[in-house]
Amino acid sequence: MTVRRLHLNAFLMNTGHHEASWRLPESDPYAHVDLQHYVNLARTAERGTFDSLFLADGPQLWSSLAQRPAGALEPLTLLTALATATEHIGLIATASTSYNSPYNLARKFASLDIISGGRAGWNIVTTAGAEAARNFGLDAEPAHAERYARAAEFLDVALKLWDSWEDDAIVADKAAGVWGDDGKIHPPRHRGTYFSVAGALNVPRTPQGYPLLVQAGSSEDGKAFAARYAEAVFTAQQTLADAQAFYADLKSRTARAGRDPGHIKVLPGIVPVLGSTEAEARAAEQVLEDHIVHDHSVARLENLLQLPAGTLELDRELPADLPPESAVEGARSRYALVVELARRERLTVRRLIGRLGGGRGHLTFAGTPEQVADQIEIWFTQGAADGFNIMPPVLPSGLDAFVEHVVPRLRARGLFRTEYGPRRTLRERYGLPRPANQYLTPAPALV
Repeated sequence: MTVRRLHLNAFLMNTGHHEASWRLPESDPYAHVDLQHYVNLARTAERGTFDSLFLADGPQLWSSLAQRPAGALEPLTLLTALATATEHIGLIATASTSYNSPYNLARKFASLDIISGGRAGWNIVTTAGAEAARNFGLDAEPAHAERYARAAEFLDVALKLWDSWEDDAIVADKAAGVWGDDGKIHPPRHRGTYFSVAGALNVPRTPQGYPLLVQAGSSEDGKAFAARYAEAVFTAQQTLADAQAFYADLKSRTARAGRDPGHIKVLPGIVPVLGSTEAEARAAEQVLEDHIVHDHSVARLENLLQLPAGTLELDRELPADLPPESAVEGARSRYALVVELARRERLTVRRLIGRLGGGRGHLTFAGTPEQVADQIEIWFTQGAADGFNIMPPVLPSGLDAFVEHVVPRLRARGLFRTEYGPRRTLRERYGLPRPANQYLTPAPALV
């Protein structure tokens, strides 16, 4: 009998996920462009036998330079460097289907998968926001549904490209003077609504066949896309009940799409604020909250809620007449989560900003290592998660503390691996089969 075990992903964000993390005495304000900082984090996560690490990204300058470290190294470039500094851990990069072309992006991910020995993953995003759109010659972001339609065709083309070489296309017959078999190359010859791609990829089929496919949208369009394609889903829920509902819904959608629900892993985000006692953890959380600059946070919240500047007041609740979720063309699922949180707990803007400061809507939990392990176990065993996206509020100390104090407790409970073992690729770690080449799969018999 196979024992179900947690999947843990380390979500690395410059000095930490809390927006005020860079202001702490321990933090390096220049860490976001320091390769050694990321090498050390990757090795710490690998020491904790994490399945993977993950880098967020967007094709625009995030936030005001005054708020927190801004700008980021391009994730596929950075992860290629990290591949040479690690041996086991998976390497997941965010890349947009809205502002890339399938051929170039498929080649980059194939290259990372080969260089890393089968450890690449792609967090597929459609990229909301007018700022990004204007960087690519558009006056406004494409509509929500259109972004997902483009993403679906983008991924279909990428899959054709990754399969365009059969696994044994390279012959390497020196005596005969034959390096490869042209009969085992399958140009996509794709012509669709958004893309026209003729030729085969110029990189051989990779150790995993193609990278682990990750998705992070929780809107209706996002869940439909995930059920069709995703193998891991990064999600944000604030309560156990909400997480259980999302988990059941996504597994059901995956089954209806004709896929094995066990082949899609649901990984909610958690921001663990650790202390040797609960009081110590609460004090650490308060220190971070005290360092929030509210002017920056109010401006960002108004942008998320699509409100004019100056609308929100710190010591009042959100306005009653917010735009309906259906009218939001940006980050629709995050909009819904934030509004629901504020309404449910009747939070003032000040208190809402405090709740969002650590994880932008992901669950923030302050407590002892035992309490954090309890929370993880409850969600894992009660149908809310297959694992977690670990989002340390401060780096590197938050990841160090999680690996040193929470991981051993999860191992002692039989919930998490003690070593990597013989499974080498990221797909194998996630319990997923290597995908068959679509050009070799027999066509279904006609009835």
